[in-house]
Amino acid sequence: MKIDLTDTTASKINKALVQGRRDLGTPAVGMVLTMVIVTDEENAYDSIRAAEEASREHPSRTLVVIKRHTRTLRDRTRPRLDAEVRVGADAGTGETVVLRMYGEVSDHADSVVLPLLLPDAPVVVWWPVDAPDTPAKDPLGALAQRRITDLYAVDAPLAVLETRASSYAPGDTDLAWTRLTPWRSMLAAALDQARTPVISAAVESEADNPSAELLARWLESRLRVPVERVVTAGPVVTAVRLGTDKGDIVIDRPEGPLAKLTLPGQPSRTMALKVRATSELIAEELRRLDADEMYAIALRGVGRVSHAEEEK
Repeated sequence: MKIDLTDTTASKINKALVQGRRDLGTPAVGMVLTMVIVTDEENAYDSIRAAEEASREHPSRTLVVIKRHTRTLRDRTRPRLDAEVRVGADAGTGETVVLRMYGEVSDHADSVVLPLLLPDAPVVVWWPVDAPDTPAKDPLGALAQRRITDLYAVDAPLAVLETRASSYAPGDTDLAWTRLTPWRSMLAAALDQARTPVISAAVESEADNPSAELLARWLESRLRVPVERVVTAGPVVTAVRLGTDKGDIVIDRPEGPLAKLTLPGQPSRTMALKVRATSELIAEELRRLDADEMYAIALRGVGRVSHAEEEK
């Protein structure tokens, strides 16, 4: 069911949500969190679709904030809020409210969103594009226990990565880090099997790949060895090589969903290591809403971690 509201208020939106549930015969609210998506019209469809797919694992109320920048002076003096309320099959397993804000309303998005949050439930804010430099200090980010950004959506990801490192707050995370979960799991399992100290390391990827940089920093902090960044022609992270006295530990995935794992003294084996959809990444982030300490370590890098430990 879809309900369109023009020049509306948060109170009217809440009433439409209640009425929509009643009309469908499902008055009870069984959602576990509020997901706030801050995006533009161009990326709204894909973002909503990813959130609705993730809601099958985490039923949620999804609030989509679209700030419509007006061009004429007349429009700027006419603040307005339009909403599209979706319940039932049109909203995955939860509810979706698309909020289009005009004029001065877009400067106070937090005031619009606040009355629409589920009571006593966690709040997650996701910026698919155009994330603020300091998510925790953003008015919408300040409402959330979890703040999700994506370094793949910026023009200079490594420069923005440094900004995020200096402004990190508990609850911040990035999908460039989430994409590494299968890599980190496979590397941890390989090191458990090899049971030998690592003396060198290299991460191979396309140039300026933020996931590769985060992976290299994580390895440096965990293994306490320098990690070489190797530029290859392949997409995203293509290989990790860990040197030991017994031989190299190698995970090689030049393309496709399969990787080749090589351990010293053992035959190579093929492992699944696919590139996951955005909905899967969001679903993973919603499984835990506490601070991701490993992300903080990887973001800051071994040098900053060592300096922080010395200060303690």
